[in-house]
Amino acid sequence: MSDLGRLDDQDFPAFTTGQAAELLGVQTAFLRSLDTADVVSPERSAGGHRRYSRRQLEQAARLRELFDQGHPLQAAARIAGLEAELSAAHEEIGALRAELDRHTGENTA
Repeated sequence: MSDLGRLDDQDFPAFTTGQAAELLGVQTAFLRSLDTADVVSPERSAGGHRRYSRRQLEQAARLRELFDQGHPLQAAARIAGLEAELSAAHEEIGALRAELDRHTGENTA
């Protein structure tokens, strides 16, 4: 199987630091600072080069937005983390409601 199919995987580390910086419109130093601060930790290639996934690029873009709004990096990371937790909670609530609706529908049939 070709590795090209893995490009659809949000977590596949497909982008070099230079590619990631170009896609995000940031300097490579910004991406390195995210790694140093342990807020976005890219995979490493066999040669030790950073490789970013699409999910990590989305996270870095959100951190950049928050940083540009005047939030310090650690505060931006906390805000983004809380946003991710809230989103996951909403997804879980939706799934639980759907399951409850299925069970309620089975009991009334």
